[in-house]
Amino acid sequence: MRAAEVASAAGTPVAVLDALPSVGRKFLVAGRGGLNITNTDPALRTKYSGPAADVWDSLLEEFSSTDLRAWVEGLGITTFSVSSGRVYPREMKSAPLLRRWVARLRGLGVEFYLRHRWCSLEANPLGGWRVGASSPDGPVSFDADAVVLALGGGSWPVTGSDGAWQATLANLQISQSPLVPANCGWETDWPEEVLASTCGQPLKNIRAQAGGDSTVGELLVTRYGLEGGAIYSLTPALRDCPLLSIDFKPSLSREALIARLPLTKSFHLHEAFARCHIQPVAQVLMRSRSAEWTSREAFVSGVKEFSIRLSGPRPLAEAISSAGGVCWDELDENLMLRRFPGVYLAGEMIDWEAPTGGYLMQGCFSTGSRAGRCAAGFAAPRSHGRPGANGLAGAAAT
Repeated sequence: MRAAEVASAAGTPVAVLDALPSVGRKFLVAGRGGLNITNTDPALRTKYSGPAADVWDSLLEEFSSTDLRAWVEGLGITTFSVSSGRVYPREMKSAPLLRRWVARLRGLGVEFYLRHRWCSLEANPLGGWRVGASSPDGPVSFDADAVVLALGGGSWPVTGSDGAWQATLANLQISQSPLVPANCGWETDWPEEVLASTCGQPLKNIRAQAGGDSTVGELLVTRYGLEGGAIYSLTPALRDCPLLSIDFKPSLSREALIARLPLTKSFHLHEAFARCHIQPVAQVLMRSRSAEWTSREAFVSGVKEFSIRLSGPRPLAEAISSAGGVCWDELDENLMLRRFPGVYLAGEMIDWEAPTGGYLMQGCFSTGSRAGRCAAGFAAPRSHGRPGANGLAGAAAT
């Protein structure tokens, strides 16, 4: 939709094909808990990981978090930011924004073809591309001078991003990395006593670490393992080594904690919990391995570096987002497929990932802006007003 908006604003006729009965399904899901549209983090660019992290400098410069915030307000919706840098629309919901956005696109002349699932791409003998799709009336095709594929990743398939496009692109010999869960919960085998008293309870104000990465935040104990922002951002590191270390008291040093414990020959775990003000959920986790904390030093080590061996991530369908997708080597600086001139990619189907906090939405808008602008530029000298199928010309955003 962002690619369509940029291309149509440049004067290019655009058709949007969507497999579902309405557009923006994943956009709506993203707003269930409050639509976190972007982030004002000065280190925004460093949040994007993948084989071409350096590409994000130019993408985020072309359409920055400031630009995205101005775009939202240009739709008549006020935004606000919180201390973490997260930016939200005042209503905290995605539906009002989506309605105004679709109205703007229609006003620009964008034509929507719903229940049209993209299924093929082939060169048109007359130039440009022929886009094939399944529809309620059977197979249809569209002729276009440029095409933007923005088909999502593999998470939340009910919204349409089911990753089925990978097979089609594989048939076109386009290199891809497998789609894997990102920003997801992780599984571990909790002892029964942990599940009995902590399931559904949060661990607040902790520092979590995996590999060389760490983050401060909150975790939620679930029946299968852990959820929460603090583990989501560590997903790339956990894929390499699924060992999570938790600091239950990041505001206090080891020395400060040691000083709170009495110099006695016997060590009492319950007294140590009280003196160090260890939160109840952390106490339950530590009690499940009480044999390890038999001295002041051992106890403090447990508080500062409580390790949990994880067995793996939750299924891709449950993840907030996915990693993997079309390899960057297949794309040029304009996000065009090198071997398919006039075909551009945007969003989560490219091999990149970012943590929650507005970074995912920003990445999709930035890549969509680049793809839409470049697709319109590619189509302009070719079309000369030549109509495509159904009277369409120029770029087709799929």
